[in-house]
Amino acid sequence: MSAGPGGERLVDHDADSEDRAVEAALRPRQLGEFIGQERVRQQLDLVLRAARERGATADHVLLSGAPGLGKTTLSMIIAAEMGAPIRISSGPAIQHAGDLASILSSLQEGEVLFLDEIHRMSRPAEEMLYMAMEDFRVDVIVGKGPGATAIPLELPPFTLVGATTRAGLLPPPLRDRFGFTAHMEFYAPAELERVVHRSAGLLDVEVDPAGAAEIAGRSRGTPRIANRLLRRVRDYAQIKTDGAIGRETASRALEVYEVDERGLDRLDRAVLQALLKLFGGGPVGLSTLAVAVGEERETVEEVAEPFLVREGLLARTPRGRVATPAAWAHLGLTPPASQPGQPGLFGG
Repeated sequence: MSAGPGGERLVDHDADSEDRAVEAALRPRQLGEFIGQERVRQQLDLVLRAARERGATADHVLLSGAPGLGKTTLSMIIAAEMGAPIRISSGPAIQHAGDLASILSSLQEGEVLFLDEIHRMSRPAEEMLYMAMEDFRVDVIVGKGPGATAIPLELPPFTLVGATTRAGLLPPPLRDRFGFTAHMEFYAPAELERVVHRSAGLLDVEVDPAGAAEIAGRSRGTPRIANRLLRRVRDYAQIKTDGAIGRETASRALEVYEVDERGLDRLDRAVLQALLKLFGGGPVGLSTLAVAVGEERETVEEVAEPFLVREGLLARTPRGRVATPAAWAHLGLTPPASQPGQPGLFGG
């Protein structure tokens, strides 16, 4: 599943240890410094300013959207704007109600609790969170069986910021307890150019507008990917040129790392090439396509397909995966003559 010589997949939306370390240095600290998500920023600014003027804690906030769009960054900005500390945890780390009770009971007044991937929290912890969000109280169960006793525990007012990549998996009772809900959109190329210029300044890298545009255009609408590509182009420029990044340098560097002008990497192109060259554009079943590519079914479905579908290069149909005319054009291939009425050979 790697794309670059080092074995990493440069266009992966999820963060690795290097990404997390670099993102900590590149993150904006205030809402005014945050690039993109204009509608979300304006709405969130009103929520936070109103809370500050009332001298109250901010409403609970739910942020949804694909990985790498800035949900964690916004949670830290919320804490900074409110002048409050932040506690960071995640849904998978909270598998028992006791895990959540331990975190909640140690919160300070006004503190921000950030729960990443909140939809993956266990059901008992989720039910405890309902009462904590609404009444700032939890019932801690002491003992087992008939002798078990519920001890009410009062909590100081706090702000919960939940982040999820799959908002549809959140149960309505939990979703309804958030006072402010925002969906993070993919970034436009112009916004990503601003991200690249800002990050280049913080990394002390010289990049001209054409170079920033080249990187932004291959970043899949995602700031995390833009910053990752910038670091790899910086490495190339440092070794192969004078260190400055222009369009030609960025293009050559990303060719080395197998990220093409639309942001497709080796895996994406392998899926399209198999679909076009082996199966005439489809329809073809997912399992068959995965075998042809030499990857697991889940890798093709969850890693490659979402971006290909979003880019309009591939369609999921009841009969199987089908390539679009844009896919043929992108790979420079000519589609075969259509045969109306002939059922797909590889449907399902």
